Amino acid sequence: MSRKRELFKPKVEGKVGMYVCGVTAYDLSHIGHARVYVTFDVLYRYLRHLGYEVCYVRNFTDVDDKIIARANELGEDPISLSRRYCEEFHQDMVDLHCLPPSVEPRVSDHMPHIIDMITQILDNGFAYRVDGDVYFSVDKFPEYGQLSGRKLEDNRAGERVAVDSRKKNPADFALWKSAKEGEPFWESPWGPGRPGWHIECSAMSAAYLGHSFDIHGGGMDLVFPHHENEIAQSCAACNNSHISYWIHNGFVTIDSEKMSKSLGNFFTIRQVMELYHPLALRLFLIGTHYRSPINYSVVQLESASERIFYIYQTLHDCEKALSLLDAAALKDSIPPETVTSINKFHNDFLASMSDDLHTTVVLAALSDPLKTINDLLHTRKGKKQAMRLESLAALEKTIRNVLTVLGLMSTGYSEVLLQLREKALKRANLTEDQVLQRIEDRTVARKNKEYEKSDAIRKDLAAVGIALMDSPVGTTWRPALPLALQEQAVATS
Repeated sequence: MSRKRELFKPKVEGKVGMYVCGVTAYDLSHIGHARVYVTFDVLYRYLRHLGYEVCYVRNFTDVDDKIIARANELGEDPISLSRRYCEEFHQDMVDLHCLPPSVEPRVSDHMPHIIDMITQILDNGFAYRVDGDVYFSVDKFPEYGQLSGRKLEDNRAGERVAVDSRKKNPADFALWKSAKEGEPFWESPWGPGRPGWHIECSAMSAAYLGHSFDIHGGGMDLVFPHHENEIAQSCAACNNSHISYWIHNGFVTIDSEKMSKSLGNFFTIRQVMELYHPLALRLFLIGTHYRSPINYSVVQLESASERIFYIYQTLHDCEKALSLLDAAALKDSIPPETVTSINKFHNDFLASMSDDLHTTVVLAALSDPLKTINDLLHTRKGKKQAMRLESLAALEKTIRNVLTVLGLMSTGYSEVLLQLREKALKRANLTEDQVLQRIEDRTVARKNKEYEKSDAIRKDLAAVGIALMDSPVGTTWRPALPLALQEQAVATS
């Protein structure tokens, strides 16, 4: 609200209350949703890493116009449909390595809280009743617009909902909607009906975090009107309502246009994960600062996939080298230059993450310790270094800890590498056996000094993202950025 960075000071020392607006569950989630929940998962993880006890509340909207419309379209009960898509969302979050929130309330389970809050708002003179509907009167709340910076006269009636002539001011918004035929409804003091969209978050955040808490987050599109209306409602219901920090992530765009279901230009999380590993998608999403827009592109996803493969291959090679030695044989100390390298990386990590979650700087800082590991594993000079294995063990542990905070650490390096290779084969429309046959054909061509044929095989595979790696013991392959996309990436940069 202050439009500037501020030192984070929780209301209760050592504890953080955080509310993030969840999905309206009527369809599969798209990668715009993924960006929201990956962003706040990183914040959640980092706050816990710093030692805070975090109560993270993320809701489900399971009562809404869009849900009712979709249910009618499919001939399904709205609550049942929403419940099904809530479970689909849970699976997407598991795949994206998002930790479950502390509490996950649903609108349908909190009607008493919502009705009580609307009653308080009416009793305090901030709302009015019309034919079974209840509207919030924005004219009664002079601070309206304090979050978005918008003035009442700037608001254009009918932008999001049809203009209702019964309203005292076109900007007034519904707290309660009277029941319509064929829609789910609940009993209330104003007659049967259902809540407006905005009131649900005010009521559920208050139920679990109180009227005043530390962090409220969501996508940039929620600043107005949703979060602006939440502030008005919460303050109207309780004079002591106050949220310390509002945090909003930028949009995912396609051709500089916001990705959304309403515009029909979205990719679901499932569609993307058909061809790319969830960790590649997560790396892509945190590869841009959370408040900046991020443009969805195949080049970006391919680059993220290649980077994840490099990280996991390096750590896998390190783990393999360390497995050949009894852990008890490792010395307790490590060389001074390794200590210096680890301390610098750790300090860069803390400084960058504490500076408004600059994950991009952390990802860039990973390059040095990863390069050091590869030098110790594969170069002549590195293999001769004193206490080489001790350095490897310390570097691997440090990188693993940082990747865990970023949500990029999986259970096993080899398993992820295998999955990344499978996704690369699928994108290339090839099987493992076909690639191995091409490698064999190339080996024969080289033995026969048919170098033009050999080069053509390598180039054909590289064109579809399969890079061949020659070594004294033979040729292997790894996923790589396809040649055409390499040229596109260079042109873009």
